Amino acid sequence: MTKEPYLILAGGVGAAKLIEGLAYATNPKNLKIIINTGDDIELFGLQICPDLDIITYTLANLVDKKKGWGFKDDTFNCLSILKKYYNFNWFNAGDKDLATHIYRTDLFKKGLKKSEITKQICQKLGIKSELIPMCDEPFETLIKTPQGIMHFEEFYIKNQCKAEIIDVIFKGKNTAKPVDGILKHILNANKIIICPSNPIVSIGTILSLPRIRETLEKVKEKVMAISPIIKGKTVKGPADKLMKWKGLEVSCFGVAQYYKDIIKHYIIDIRDCKYKPIIEKKLDIITYCHDTLMTDLEKKIDLAKFLLSL
Repeated sequence: MTKEPYLILAGGVGAAKLIEGLAYATNPKNLKIIINTGDDIELFGLQICPDLDIITYTLANLVDKKKGWGFKDDTFNCLSILKKYYNFNWFNAGDKDLATHIYRTDLFKKGLKKSEITKQICQKLGIKSELIPMCDEPFETLIKTPQGIMHFEEFYIKNQCKAEIIDVIFKGKNTAKPVDGILKHILNANKIIICPSNPIVSIGTILSLPRIRETLEKVKEKVMAISPIIKGKTVKGPADKLMKWKGLEVSCFGVAQYYKDIIKHYIIDIRDCKYKPIIEKKLDIITYCHDTLMTDLEKKIDLAKFLLSL
């Protein structure tokens, strides 16, 4: 059976940066990207898929790179009125971004699945890579806090990750299943790359689906991950806080522990090279040191080329 080139497991902003580099380093058609849908949320009556949209806009060269989400040069006229109607002020979506949510919601009402809708949006925006939502069924990441249970987007944006985490709930986990073809893609991929995304609520959602983790374990020799933690800190988002809740050390070693059953290759930042012998000895994971802080396009491409060369 012919091997498929590269399979990517992805969350949001960190994944989008790496994927942008990969799209320059290889033919974008070589990339199949499985994307977290635990952040998906319904607001203003619209179906919003934050991680799918970030990666879609990035590959279409439309993303606002300063914010890391939404369209570049977008306006917020519609949102300003929506906030008056809904008395709601914590979620931002520009006018062009809202057009995507309107189109997606319309297609949902016509009976299309999320994977089918994603394919249509990618075709409309000229994207050559294959973007695959992790599941078609409803799936939401909820955070239980002393103030109550809140959607991850509310915890992240409105609450600014300040609340104490009591529990993380994957609502829909028991009924969701991987989109058709995902397990076959895992088995057939030439190389599988886990992006430097939040291991608990970006990659963890994908791993929670039936047979995903077990299938990755079968082919772990070709699976590699990039640590999202550099010098004990997350580059963006609450990965550090969630790792503490999970009982993991907030370091590249803690991330490696979380992935130890499904990866054989691991890329940590050059600032964390002291962990290389520890990870290799204690976890039996081949570890590489490289600059993983993707501050510009050149660094994104450099990291991508390094991954593809391994």
